[in-house]
Amino acid sequence: MKRKNVILIPVLVVGIVLNGCSPLKKMKQNAEQVKYNVNPPVLELVGDEVAITVNGTYPAKYFNKKAEMELTPVLLSGDNELPFDTYRVQGESVQGNAKVIKYDGGSFSYSSKVTYRPEFQLSQLNLKATGIYKDKTLEIDPYKLGDGIITTCLLVQKDGKETYASDKFVRTTTDSYEADIKYALQQSEVRSAETKKQEIKDFTESIRVAKDNERVNFTSAELSAYASPDGPLDLNTKLSNTREKTGEAFFSKNFKTAKVEEIVQSDFLKVVTTPEDWDGFKKLMEASNIRDKELILRVLSMYSDPVVREREIKNVAAAYEEIKKDILPQLRRTKMTVNIEIVGLSDQEILAQFDQDADKLELEEILYAATLTQDANKKLAIYQAAARNYPTDYRTKNNLGAAYLKIGRTGEAKTPLNDAKAIQNNDIVKNNLAVVALREGNLAEAEELLTSISASEEAKYNLGIIKIIQGKYADAINYFGNQVEINAALAKLLAKQNDAALTTLNSVKSEDALVYYLKAIVGARTQNNNLVINNLRTAASKSAELKTNAKKDIEFARYFDNADFKSIVQ
Repeated sequence: MKRKNVILIPVLVVGIVLNGCSPLKKMKQNAEQVKYNVNPPVLELVGDEVAITVNGTYPAKYFNKKAEMELTPVLLSGDNELPFDTYRVQGESVQGNAKVIKYDGGSFSYSSKVTYRPEFQLSQLNLKATGIYKDKTLEIDPYKLGDGIITTCLLVQKDGKETYASDKFVRTTTDSYEADIKYALQQSEVRSAETKKQEIKDFTESIRVAKDNERVNFTSAELSAYASPDGPLDLNTKLSNTREKTGEAFFSKNFKTAKVEEIVQSDFLKVVTTPEDWDGFKKLMEASNIRDKELILRVLSMYSDPVVREREIKNVAAAYEEIKKDILPQLRRTKMTVNIEIVGLSDQEILAQFDQDADKLELEEILYAATLTQDANKKLAIYQAAARNYPTDYRTKNNLGAAYLKIGRTGEAKTPLNDAKAIQNNDIVKNNLAVVALREGNLAEAEELLTSISASEEAKYNLGIIKIIQGKYADAINYFGNQVEINAALAKLLAKQNDAALTTLNSVKSEDALVYYLKAIVGARTQNNNLVINNLRTAASKSAELKTNAKKDIEFARYFDNADFKSIVQ
């Protein structure tokens, strides 16, 4: 009897244990009745995170009133695991704060996210479940929720667009030379003192030098004869006409001596006479300190009749005495004006001069020279010379920094860009400093700089890059606008605008491998096999990195067993 009792005691204990675990065992056995799903079904990287929403539905009589369950979605890649937050559900008789699942059935939905790790690009998402009943636990078989992770957003080109400050180079400029000979009151003879004054000597010499300069062309000449607006109109008309004749005779003789007689030829010289020079009178008055100046100017604005004007001005007796002395004598004159155009160096001459001696190029010429080459290293050399020779102009420093950015020497761009900022902290410089910050991963700094400036195409493009990185694809599309760029197409692709993305890609002129890779992704999403295979083959031939990426790119998951696909990525 004692031996029999010893045998029955452990059997009784086992029965108690099994009975205690039976609710969990039943839940495990009936686990296939539970419906789980995840959204998105294929996980996708957005920003630097992978987000999921898990939904679960439990049938009636499944969830024990006193049971609980812990649910943990886990990404699996080889031996690596990346768990999301654990979610807890409980039966209706459990005292707790978890989601209640009634015995009659129920459902839940919860969201979680994890920071992306590259080793999980090609991975599987399982749901681990642990049943809890009083102080007992039981692992329920893992449930596959989905696959992951789409990492297409990582294909964004982060270099950004630099901005060059424009030159002000003008190849052909205009200039003019002027000289006056003045006359005594009511006289038209050219006085000897007038012919010998320094103004006439400088004028004549300028004309002579211009004629000997092969880059200077005479374009027109004008002889203007004037009388001052005092006295009878008939007298002033006669004076202006005779002054035109004596003035032309004087300048003709002068140009003959300087051997530039073509200036006074009848088909080149324009002659104008002005009997009463009220316009000249007004300008001289405005620039004078004559008493009652404002009153006299008011007279000019109130009356257009020259007789009335003269009468009203003479009524201001004290001022008129000053006018007779300081203003009117300057209006009794003949003015000779010679207009010229100066033709600058040709493009070839500018580049040749840079190669020979860059120090002889003017500021605008050397800035312009950099626009004449597509060679990034030659452009850099030109801006180095510009910054060296013209260090106080912000454009030389900014453009040197931009040239460094163009060839990927971001660290070396900082010094000239900060020098440019110290000279003039404008939108162009800010954009380039934002490119530096963007490349160095300082997104907040880059965005702050870019949002503080007016919206240039470069600034909008750079903001579009930032929005892709942040996972704000609609904003990125808005910033890119109508720009035909790889990143603009990528933003549309990430926003699931496949047709729009393909349209942009077909318009991109670049032969970059990424253009073809993105077209292949569009093909995979739209189940266009030819679009996938043809473009992926081109992309793989151009980029070993993209070829390697395709092997684990979940965008091509349905093609992993395709013979053509395998031949491309092997």
